[in-house]
Amino acid sequence: MTTSHIPPITEDDIAQFLTNTPGFFERHAEVLASVQITSPHGARAVSLQERQAEMLREKIKGLEHRIMEMVRNSTENAAIAHKVHQWTSALLQVRDPFDLPQAVVDGVRSLFDVPQAAVRVWEVAAPYIDADFTQGASDDARAFASSLTMPFCGPNLGFEPAGWLAQQAQEEGGEPAQSLALLPLRAGAIDSATPAFGLLVLGSPDPQRFDATMGTDFLARMAELASAALLRLQ
Repeated sequence: MTTSHIPPITEDDIAQFLTNTPGFFERHAEVLASVQITSPHGARAVSLQERQAEMLREKIKGLEHRIMEMVRNSTENAAIAHKVHQWTSALLQVRDPFDLPQAVVDGVRSLFDVPQAAVRVWEVAAPYIDADFTQGASDDARAFASSLTMPFCGPNLGFEPAGWLAQQAQEEGGEPAQSLALLPLRAGAIDSATPAFGLLVLGSPDPQRFDATMGTDFLARMAELASAALLRLQ
């Protein structure tokens, strides 16, 4: 005489049964009230219903934090967009193209609280060829600017453009830049294949101000706006 071996019921079997039988707790409501489990907020025992309520409260709290973060980011983005609008309006009011590079730098520093900023342009028209903003950009710096199809953000690794900021910091008695944002200036979109005709450099003594992981959408739009204004120098 042989007997068939029946495997023991596992926790997975029970979980699957309850999942596939949603009416179980409706027919056996007393089970929900009688099951006691340990609360994560102490050693006391709570009912399954109370534990589920705690889980829902924790989930709601997490969603509230996410919503608060989204609202904060939205507020910050709106503030930056307003500053970009102010900066653009100021550039449009500059009548003499010779004054544009300084207007670009001054606007970046005052509106966006950037401690240091500098700009260099090349291939300008004859009236501007000896201006300070055309000096000091080597062929390597120009090639580097043309290779950028988006703003570069990261630590100051001794790039040549960092020297433009060092001179500014020395004149103003400020600290050397520890982080940089390099914005290529070219006609059209920032990610086009058009060679760059200039480079806008932002710097800060704060190593985390321009971090490699930060978003660059606003910086890219700023590069395109500055490019559109400085094209008048050609």
